[in-house]
Amino acid sequence: MNAPASLAAPPRGAYSELPELIRLRHGARDLKLRQQRQAFSPLVGPHHTRFRGRGIEFEEVRLYQSGDDIRSIDWRVTARTGKPHTKLFREERERPVLLLVDQGLSMFFGSKTCCKSVTAAHIAALLAWAAMQGNDRVGGLVYNDTDHAEVRPKRQARTVLELLSTIHRFNLLLQRQPPPATTGLNRALEELRRITRPGSNLFLISDFQGLGEEGEKHLFQLSRHNDISAIQVYDPLEQQLPPDGAYSITNGRDRSLLLTGDQALRRHFQENFSKKTALLKERLGPMGIPLLQVSTLESPLYYFRNLLGKR
Repeated sequence: MNAPASLAAPPRGAYSELPELIRLRHGARDLKLRQQRQAFSPLVGPHHTRFRGRGIEFEEVRLYQSGDDIRSIDWRVTARTGKPHTKLFREERERPVLLLVDQGLSMFFGSKTCCKSVTAAHIAALLAWAAMQGNDRVGGLVYNDTDHAEVRPKRQARTVLELLSTIHRFNLLLQRQPPPATTGLNRALEELRRITRPGSNLFLISDFQGLGEEGEKHLFQLSRHNDISAIQVYDPLEQQLPPDGAYSITNGRDRSLLLTGDQALRRHFQENFSKKTALLKERLGPMGIPLLQVSTLESPLYYFRNLLGKR
C-alpha cells in the first residue's frame, strides 16, 4: 500500500504536528519489527548483536517423530524410556517495545526541512504503530534536559496515542533559552533501566550528544538482558558546512555572519562530526547495539521501509 505523499516526504517545521504522528499509523502497516535481526545486524560492525528475538518456553516432551529437529531430542527421557523423545517449545509472544525519545535542547536544531526533535517524533510514531500492529505491548520514556514522562507499555491503540501526545507535549516545550541545569540522556537511561523488564525491545532515539560515562553504565546494564537499537538523528549542517559563502545565522536572539570559504575550517568541521560518530559506534559496538543514522532531510517512513518493509 502506498502511503500518502505527506507521510512519504521528510517532516517539516520547527515543531511536531500531532495529527501527522497519528496518521503515520497508515505508513507503518508494512513495517515488520521481527526483521530487526537481519536488517540491523550489519550496522554493528565487527561486533555481534545481542538480538534475542522472541523467547521460547518449554512446553512438553513427546515421542520423536520423523522430521523433528535432532537438536531438540531429550536425551535423559530417551535413555530412561529406551525410546527417542523430543522437547516441544512454545514461542513467547510477550515482548514489550519501549521507545526512549529525546526532546532536549540539542534536538531543537534544523537547517532545511525540520528540527531533529520533529524527525525523532516521526521515527517514534512509526515504530510505535509498527509494534502495536505486530501485537506487541508498546510504551516509552520521553525526556528533555530537566524532565521526563513515562508511558507504561500496553497492547492498546490508546497507549500509542498517549505516547505520541506525550512526545508532542515535550516537543512544544522546546524553546531557545537553555535550561539552568541539565540531566538529559544519562538520567533518562537510568529511568529506563528502572522501568524495563528483561527481554524488552528498546529503541533509543536521540542525537546522543549528552551521553556520558554514567549513561553508558546504565546502557551496558540494559544491553545485558534486552535488545537495543540506537537511532541517531542528525542534521546535514552538523555533518558538513554549506557551500562557500557568507550565511546569516541566529540562535533566536542574536544574529551573526558565518563564513564558510576557509577550506581548513570546512575540513575540521567535517572531521569533527566523523570522529564523534566513530566514537559513538565504538562505545555501542561492544554492547552489540546497532547504530542507525537518520537525517532531517530523509523521510523516516522510506528509511524504515527499506529496512523493515515487506520482502
